[in-house]
Amino acid sequence: MFIQTEPTPNPASLKFIPGRPVLASGSSTFTSIEQATHSPLAQRLFAITGVDGVFLGGDFITVTKAEARDWQVMKPMILGAIMEHYTSGQPVVLDNSASIAANTVTAEDSDVVAQIKELIDTRVRPVVARDGGDITYHDFKDGVVYLVMRGSCSGCPSSTATLKHGIENMLRHYIPEVQAVEAVS
Repeated sequence: MFIQTEPTPNPASLKFIPGRPVLASGSSTFTSIEQATHSPLAQRLFAITGVDGVFLGGDFITVTKAEARDWQVMKPMILGAIMEHYTSGQPVVLDNSASIAANTVTAEDSDVVAQIKELIDTRVRPVVARDGGDITYHDFKDGVVYLVMRGSCSGCPSSTATLKHGIENMLRHYIPEVQAVEAVS
């Protein structure tokens, strides 16, 4: 098994591409081993000292490290844990119901919210997934779109610029009702 790694704009996060599916749909974020009870892979990664976060996407895993840790020390251990997991035959998640099916348009959504979700899904998410992250719709109220940033996007130094200059400008261009974009935790 050959696992590729890619840097992300967030120096505390590294993207691992196992060459196999990670999640069939949606994404999952874990910030502690206690949150990872339904993911044997995330639990295995949190067993490595210095792992502060695990994000599972469709075909990649983003690991966030503690500030004081060094990628040169951690990367081989993470690669080993991922390889060990896939060779064990265990599932990545025991119950995929906790994964986030982001931006699904529902019958209750207004036309504006449906447009926002579609633009995020088709124009934003594929771009941020290349950087090991994900951005999902949270709410739209009084002209402000609230988005949740996950994976390498969470805590990334350039995420505010991406949010304000990229996503906000695009949404305002296509949807006049949008006045601003804000991140929520």
